[in-house]
Amino acid sequence: MSDILQYGGQAVLEGVMMRSSRFFAIACRKPDGEIIVKDEQVEQSIVGKLKFLNKPFLRGTLALIDAMALGIKALNFSASIQADALSEENATHDSEKDDATLAKNKRINDIAIGSVMVFAICFGIVLFIAIPTLLTQLIQARLHIPTHHILPYPEQVSLNVVDGVIRISIFLIYLGLITRMEHVRRVFEYHGAEHKAINTLEAGGDLSLENCMKSSRIHPRCGTSFIIVVLLASILVHSLFPRPPMYLMRLALHIALIPVVAGFSYEVIKWSGKRRNSFVSRTFLAPGLWTQRLTTREPDETQVEVALTALQKVIQLQTESESLTGMVV
Repeated sequence: MSDILQYGGQAVLEGVMMRSSRFFAIACRKPDGEIIVKDEQVEQSIVGKLKFLNKPFLRGTLALIDAMALGIKALNFSASIQADALSEENATHDSEKDDATLAKNKRINDIAIGSVMVFAICFGIVLFIAIPTLLTQLIQARLHIPTHHILPYPEQVSLNVVDGVIRISIFLIYLGLITRMEHVRRVFEYHGAEHKAINTLEAGGDLSLENCMKSSRIHPRCGTSFIIVVLLASILVHSLFPRPPMYLMRLALHIALIPVVAGFSYEVIKWSGKRRNSFVSRTFLAPGLWTQRLTTREPDETQVEVALTALQKVIQLQTESESLTGMVV
C-alpha cells in the first residue's frame, strides 16, 4: 500500500468521510442502522491544476479551500441521508408523490447547507476577529493607551498578544459550550472514531474493530491542531504589520491577512508533521492535541465501524488505482 500519511478524514452527520490522494469515501449510518457508502474520485486540486501555485505560504490557503469544498460535499451528503430517511419514514402517499417529496426535500436541504456555511463563515469572522479586535481596543482605551495614532512597535506586539489571547479564550469557551449540544457531541464522537481508524492504520495494525477501539482518539494531523496553530500564528503574522489605530482599518487588515495566516500555519503543520518526534514539533502541536480533548469524544463500536467502513473503502480504491497505474506503466 502507498504512503499511509496520505489518508485522512472528517466527521460528518452520523458518519465519517475518509480520503486518499485520489479518492474519498463517505460512510453514514441511517436511522434504521444500515450503513450507506458513497465514493468518488477526488477532483484535481487548484495546486494540482496550476503547478506554479505550489509555493510555500501560497499553497496552504489553496489546500484549505480544496479541503473546505470536499468537506462541504461530505456534509451535504450526510445531511441528505438523514433527511431522506426522515422523509421515507413520514411518507404516506403514493410512490410518485414520495419521489417528488424527496426531490423537493433534497433541494431544500442543499439550500439549507449552503446557507449554514455562509452563516458559519460570517459568524466566525464576527466571533474570532471582530469581537477580539473590539475588546482589545476597549482594553487599550481603559489603560489610557493612545488609540488615535500608530504606537511604538513593542506596544503593538503587546496588543497583538492581547488580541490572540482573547481570540483563543473565545474559541475554547465556544468549544466548551457547543459540546453540551447532543448533535455536536455525536459529531465529536464520530471525530474520535475517525482518529482511531487513522491511528490504527498508521500504527500498522490490522484494521479490525477490536484494534481500533484500543487506539487513541487524538491525532497530530487533526484540523483542531491546525486551528490552534492558526490562532497562534495570527499573533506573529499581525506583529509583522503596523497596527492601524482605527478599529475598522484594523478589522479590515485582520480579514485581509487571513490567507497569509492560513498559508503560514499550513507550512508549520507540514513541517511539524514530518518531524513529529522532535521537541520543537511536539511543542508546536501540543496545544492542538490538548484541545482535541474537547473536539473528540470516545466513540462506541457502531461509530468506529462506520469509520472503518469508509477507510477500508478508500484504501481499496487507492490500492486498485495504483495497481492499474503500475500495470499501464
